[in-house]
Amino acid sequence: MRSSGAAAGARPAARKDLGAERGNPVTMSAALLPKPQMRGLLARRMKFHLIGAFVVSMGSAVLFKFAVAEPRKQAYADFYRNYDPMKDFEAMKAAGVLESAPSKKCW
Repeated sequence: MRSSGAAAGARPAARKDLGAERGNPVTMSAALLPKPQMRGLLARRMKFHLIGAFVVSMGSAVLFKFAVAEPRKQAYADFYRNYDPMKDFEAMKAAGVLESAPSKKCW
């Protein structure tokens, strides 16, 4: 005999989740999950990636300016501050580099 206290031919109590008996599993956690975004997903992702790409490109430009361009400009300025083109010309002429201006050794 049964010790549960229910009558032998009694039906089980009605449940709210009848879909589970028919092959449609419905659980309580499904009701707690947020619905997925179906509209505007591409626009939202594009906005995120465009903003990210803009920030990365601006950061790269600033990094290049201060890490490469400014030191290069300073190096050129330092070089030409004390550069004497006539002295350089005379050195190349003495070395025989310039064919149109022969060195004094050739005469």
